[in-house]
Amino acid sequence: MQIGRKIKSLRLKKGLTQEELGERTDLTKGYISQLERDLNSPSIDTLFSILEVLGTTPREFFDDSTIEEKIVYNEDDQTTFYDEEKKYEIKWLIPTSNEKEMEPVYITLENGGEYKLFEPSLAETFIYVLKGRIRVVIGDEEYIAGEGNAVYYEASSNHQLFNANNGKTELLLVATESYL
Repeated sequence: MQIGRKIKSLRLKKGLTQEELGERTDLTKGYISQLERDLNSPSIDTLFSILEVLGTTPREFFDDSTIEEKIVYNEDDQTTFYDEEKKYEIKWLIPTSNEKEMEPVYITLENGGEYKLFEPSLAETFIYVLKGRIRVVIGDEEYIAGEGNAVYYEASSNHQLFNANNGKTELLLVATESYL
């Protein structure tokens, strides 16, 4: 087991710099750097202190039976929901996306369809129109995007998507916050 690599991975997932981890554990940035490169081995007390700051337990840290993170997902992993009233279908492409920083979904808007109204948030949204046209309403502003167009916005105002096409519209939407 490479302790240093695991410490570095946990530190990065927590969004901490080596200096910040060092400050929280009364260690130097240089010492943290050496640990992460497996040039030094921590004492048990030091390791436990680091793990506490990184939000894990020694048992979790040393548990090699954890399942490797899935990288490729297929249709069996996806979940679909259809809203008959608003005439849209949403397909969650990654089953654990609500636990991640990004949530990718595939949305199909039927003729006259609309995707729900969202309240302001800290999220960022990316949309790629695969087929058809959409009308994006952000606050008091409206934008039209057609096939092959990309849309990117901060969700700091109310926002909603509408089908602006006579027929079906398909799009890929990725949001940085799980609010879909």
